[in-house]
Amino acid sequence: MITLTDAATSKVGDLVRQEQADDEELALRVAVRPGGCSGFNYEMYFDADIGAEDNEVLFGDVKVVVDSSSAALLEGAVLDYKDGLTEAGFSITNPNAQRTCGCGQSFS
Repeated sequence: MITLTDAATSKVGDLVRQEQADDEELALRVAVRPGGCSGFNYEMYFDADIGAEDNEVLFGDVKVVVDSSSAALLEGAVLDYKDGLTEAGFSITNPNAQRTCGCGQSFS
């Protein structure tokens, strides 16, 4: 399953606190969907609907969920966050990707 760096955990935690309502517990859902220029796209969003088939893992106080079909494609992947002049935002390093596109959001 995917892991988060300390920087990604911190940023996701900040974003979750900004987004969640008082009565809901949001998790970061990471998924792989068919599409993109290389075959698969990464998808990330906050989700309160966690199913019995979902894989869950905690990084500090951040819950990450991955559906069972995406889990195999994300095994060993790392989600990082950078906030610099030349690089900013989230990125996924995935050892299962044989080829990636220029935008970094699509792989095969």
